Amino acid sequence: MTTTNYNIRLDQELKENAFAVFESYGLTPSQAIKLFLTQVAQTNQVPLSFEYQKVSAVSQDELLIYKEHTDRENR
Repeated sequence: MTTTNYNIRLDQELKENAFAVFESYGLTPSQAIKLFLTQVAQTNQVPLSFEYQKVSAVSQDELLIYKEHTDRENR
């Protein structure tokens, strides 16, 4: 099998965070990227979820605080 090099530019923080995850699995960055590319090549699919879930601008905690506040006002 012939090998080739492929260089990419990454944000430093992204690189550090991702490489830490690879290390936690006992993988080198090269091994992790090869696993990803092998999966793509074998399945003709990208092994990621692209489902979009709209993030609410109001958190559950904010809703609870609002409800408690309005309940007090209505007493």
